[in-house]
Amino acid sequence: MKKTSIIIPTYNGRELLKDCIYSIRMHTEEPYEIIVVDNGSNDGTLDICRQERITFISLAGNIGFPAACNQGLKIASGDTLLLLNNDVIVTKNWLKNMLSCLYSAENIGIVGPLTNYASGRQLIDIPYTNLEDMSQKLNDPDSGKWMAIDRIVGLCFLFKRELMDRIGLLDERFSPGHFEDDDYCFRARIAGYQLRIAGDVFVFHHGNASFNQQDGNTVKQLIENNRNKFIDKWGFDPTIYV
Repeated sequence: MKKTSIIIPTYNGRELLKDCIYSIRMHTEEPYEIIVVDNGSNDGTLDICRQERITFISLAGNIGFPAACNQGLKIASGDTLLLLNNDVIVTKNWLKNMLSCLYSAENIGIVGPLTNYASGRQLIDIPYTNLEDMSQKLNDPDSGKWMAIDRIVGLCFLFKRELMDRIGLLDERFSPGHFEDDDYCFRARIAGYQLRIAGDVFVFHHGNASFNQQDGNTVKQLIENNRNKFIDKWGFDPTIYV
């Protein structure tokens, strides 16, 4: 069976990380490894990694989401790669259903789930109640719910190693974060790969856990700067896909 490398960048999110890891272990039967990339946290995050016997990379400072993901990708051993935000809680069948979608065709390169907090078509169209209820409603295997899409949000971002071998790592010009996922999706599409939403997977997302530690105006300026970086690189505004 294929192994999935689950790479979780984190910064001062100890309690969120604990919940994320617990949910992975509770709901994942397929072969996997967890790699935590810590962006210089000072809240005891590394103690959690040691207690849970998880492979981790400890960075001296916060190098941002794309660069931290790349550090994890460089040591990942899986056939399949998953970038996961530390503020995500996974649910039953999450990885099984996403893998089924990813490997349903050779030209599918990236798959993402439905969630309660995201921009675009990955946002659920029913009211959120609770984890158990949502997973019971949404997580039964059903390929009829898979949807072709031009953009997958990076909160839970599953892709084939062959895709990374072909197009490379995340573009670190977008550090500390925002639009690196749009960039990777566009590069995948240029290389001939298709993207899918696994509509039979729901994961819970707290939303912007790391960026919420910053001033709101600072985050808005970062988003605008990175949007302009994308436009400078590709010549169009990626928000047309949202």
